[in-house]
Amino acid sequence: MDMNVNDKNIINDAVTKNNASKESFNYTYSAQQQEEVEAIRKKYLPTQDTPEDKMEQLRKLDQQVTNKATMLSIIVGVVGALVMGTGMSLAMTDIGSYIGMSGNVGLIVGIVIGVIGMAVLGVAYPLYNRTLSVEREKVAPEIIRLSDELMK
Repeated sequence: MDMNVNDKNIINDAVTKNNASKESFNYTYSAQQQEEVEAIRKKYLPTQDTPEDKMEQLRKLDQQVTNKATMLSIIVGVVGALVMGTGMSLAMTDIGSYIGMSGNVGLIVGIVIGVIGMAVLGVAYPLYNRTLSVEREKVAPEIIRLSDELMK
C-alpha cells in the first residue's frame, strides 16, 4: 500500500495527539488546597523586605529587649521573695527549734535571712533598668536602620 506524504502527516498527527493525551495529566485544586499550596510555596521563595516585614522586625527587636529585662528582674524578684519568706518563717515561728536552733538563734538567723531577701528584692528594679539600657544599646543600630528605612 502506497501512501502519499499527506497521508503520512495525518497518521503522524494522530499518533502524536494520542501520545500527548496519554502523557498529559491535568488536576484542578480546590480553593483550600490552592491556599495551602501558596502557603508552602511562599516558604521557599526568596524573601523580599516589605514595609510590613520591616515593621514586624522593629517590633520584635523592641519586644526582645523588654522581655529579657523583664524576665531577669522577675527571676531575681521571685528568688528575693522566697529568701525573705524563709527568713520570716524562721523569725516568726518555731521552725528554728525544729531544725536544731536553740533560744533566739532562729529569730536572729531569720531576721538576717529576711534582710538578705529584702536586699535581693531591692536589686530587681535597678537590674531591670540596667539590663534594659544595655540591651537597647546592643540593638540600637539595627532599630535606627529599620526605622530610617520605614520613615522614607
